[in-house]
Amino acid sequence: MSAAGTVLSVRHLCKSYRAGQPVLTDVNLEVMIRSITAVIGPSGTGKSTLIRCINRLVEPTSGSIMFEGTDLVRLRRRELREARRRVGMVFQEYNLVERLTVMENLLSGRLGYVSAWKAWRRSFPREDIERAFELLNIVGLEGFADARADSLSGGQRQRVGIARAVMQQPSLLLADEPTSSLDPKTSVEIMQLLTDIARDRGIPVIINMHDVGLARRFADRIIGMAGGCVVFDAVPGLLADDALKKIYGGEDWMH
Repeated sequence: MSAAGTVLSVRHLCKSYRAGQPVLTDVNLEVMIRSITAVIGPSGTGKSTLIRCINRLVEPTSGSIMFEGTDLVRLRRRELREARRRVGMVFQEYNLVERLTVMENLLSGRLGYVSAWKAWRRSFPREDIERAFELLNIVGLEGFADARADSLSGGQRQRVGIARAVMQQPSLLLADEPTSSLDPKTSVEIMQLLTDIARDRGIPVIINMHDVGLARRFADRIIGMAGGCVVFDAVPGLLADDALKKIYGGEDWMH
């Protein structure tokens, strides 16, 4: 991390799944510590691709992604696995192992830190288990340690997903549409939880989302994307109608 507090620096990031059809075009952004960055824009504009390029779930076509002094784009095999341990991920569809308990799902966030043999035997250090119980309290699921994941509501599953990501003790947290499957009340609760974790633990969070209202309410900074490009990058108070038209196009939908 730089002296100025920059955790992540993306430079000239491009991604094309097919030649001549870019999904991301020359994306540049920096993420600071203890910040909430919301990425908004219409469907198909590259928001999820951006998030997934950062942790290399999707391979960038070109550009650099500097994280903790290392260009993630250049990492391979073991170095990439080690870097990914420091980047937590919260998914839209939770990505829990349904047949496992809440506690077992949380402890899977430590799989990058224990041997395959210990993981198979589900033999985790006591401090990991204590941390998991602490996180269950933080996300409001105390008493659910032994519940199967498939018995939980959508909001509860997303809380488990957040706790599992934090179990990695990440330096950066990515969230890909974490509220899109949830009702409005639960969406606010999940955004508040992500915000509290970012503040209390000093973990910057990048959230790809559709809900402009939630972005304005919780984000320190909003990045607006259109056609695979960043067309807005400023504090929520500057997200006026003209910026929304630039991001989403037209104005009929605004009335």
